[in-house]
Amino acid sequence: MISLEKAKNYLRVTSSDDDELIMELVQASDALCMDILRTDEKSDAPLVAVAKLYTLAYLYEHREDANHEELMQTVRALLSGIRKEVF
Repeated sequence: MISLEKAKNYLRVTSSDDDELIMELVQASDALCMDILRTDEKSDAPLVAVAKLYTLAYLYEHREDANHEELMQTVRALLSGIRKEVF
């Protein structure tokens, strides 16, 4: 899972005002990527880390107006090469 420090660095957040929200979004991005990958196994693959950070940033920056279909299409495209055929 992405650490709070790494998440805040990626998001360019310096205050601690959103720490709780950021950690909730880290958990959501992790779950979303694992669902797309169709696995329960944690992965340290660089591509998975990029997808998780992208998801985190998208959810953080679009809190009020997120287009989840657009997000899912992009993350599926990022992870399509390593996505399992079935659970």
